[in-house]
Amino acid sequence: MATATLNSATTDNNLSNLKSAVAALSQISENEKNGFINLVARYLSGEAQHVEWSKIQTPTDEVVVPYDSLAPTPEGSSEVKNLLDKLVVLKLNGGLGTTMGCTGPKSVIEVREGLTFLDLIVIQIENLNSKYGSNVPLLLMNSFNTHDDTQKIVEKYTNSNVQIHTFNQSQYPRLVVDDFLPLPSKGQTGRDGWYPPGHGDVFPSLMNSGQLDALLSQGKEYVFVANSDNLGALVDLKILNHLIQNKNEYCMEVTPKTLADVKGGTLISYFLDHLPFPSLGTNEFKSIEKFKIFNTNNLWVNLKAVKRLVEADALKMEIIPNPKEVDGVKVLQLETAAGAAIRFFDKAIGINVPRSRFLPVKATSDLLLVQSDLYTLKDGFVVRNQARANPENPSIELGPEFKKVSNFLGRLKSIPSIVELDSLKVAGDVWFGAGVTLKGKVSIVAKPGVKLEIPDGTVLANKEISGPEDL
Repeated sequence: MATATLNSATTDNNLSNLKSAVAALSQISENEKNGFINLVARYLSGEAQHVEWSKIQTPTDEVVVPYDSLAPTPEGSSEVKNLLDKLVVLKLNGGLGTTMGCTGPKSVIEVREGLTFLDLIVIQIENLNSKYGSNVPLLLMNSFNTHDDTQKIVEKYTNSNVQIHTFNQSQYPRLVVDDFLPLPSKGQTGRDGWYPPGHGDVFPSLMNSGQLDALLSQGKEYVFVANSDNLGALVDLKILNHLIQNKNEYCMEVTPKTLADVKGGTLISYFLDHLPFPSLGTNEFKSIEKFKIFNTNNLWVNLKAVKRLVEADALKMEIIPNPKEVDGVKVLQLETAAGAAIRFFDKAIGINVPRSRFLPVKATSDLLLVQSDLYTLKDGFVVRNQARANPENPSIELGPEFKKVSNFLGRLKSIPSIVELDSLKVAGDVWFGAGVTLKGKVSIVAKPGVKLEIPDGTVLANKEISGPEDL
């Protein structure tokens, strides 16, 4: 629904009807109702801004600090403890593992050696707290989709030396495109009537939950925000030290872009803004020449600054309209991205971090990478195998037969060795035996109706396989 087609009378009428309908929704708080109406009003006024490509330039080194130029971390453990005592780690935990065929929170998918994303996060912070005698708490921002399951799951960490706090991000009603009324007010009372409005909602939700004030009262100064599925998003003392020394209120970690990265966001000098193009097929955006770096969604933010900006209602991030369909009804979700808040903070910077700090698991192809011999596990950290000569990971493309975690695991007796792999394509009814080694460029595409089994111990180097006869 294009905002430009709405005249002001229609807009006022839509907004008036919407306010009445939202006021009658008993499932959400007053804060959520106000936040939602505010977002829709901004959208209807034409604030869902479009990008003027001609104004976009790649940022300068003053804006994006090279990681190697950061001062070394203080050596003494008491100085490190002082740094860590100012920090809180916040993981975005609102996503379900539906893309990979799982039903609960994505953070409870097993990644390595029977440990889940959440297990690894807790182990990492436990090790920091034990080593330095610090008290770095872990916050989990859930959505209404993941809240109940997460509450049960975190009980198993009761005896760990990490304080874990959970809070929910906002729950907003989906908008019916035809008349701009909330879907729940039309009888859609189930979960499909609602949506979590993107991770830009982290700042007001932190405030509305009471967590922000609690953290400030404990002397916490910075929050490190990251996606729960990014295995590279570890606490980095060099970054924290730099921000405290230079009084930077906001830091976005960016990393060099490769041809594999056509999604995600980039940091640009247009308002020094991050724009998370969700579905632009723009070749210009995908160009590595124009955008050499992109946002990892690892963010470091000063807590006092968050309080100041949320209280002043100053965080007016770009609105991302996300059209959906529920039971044949066209609906709209209005979302915001946390990276787009960068221009509201004082002395905001990007830091160009090593690629190792961006290791997300979005699909089973990523799971294959992190479960393979390309990585080992040390103190809850996923560490890259030094034996791999190529600094980039192999590109892996798995067919729909491998999309769900259960099918992926069922079709692999063990994860193949891929230290010397450049690229892998697998499609069709393919099954892997134990101890398989893949090197160079490998394509295994079974012909329709053919069950293709790769025997135990097979070594495939630069091979194209479509049937048993090719083995």
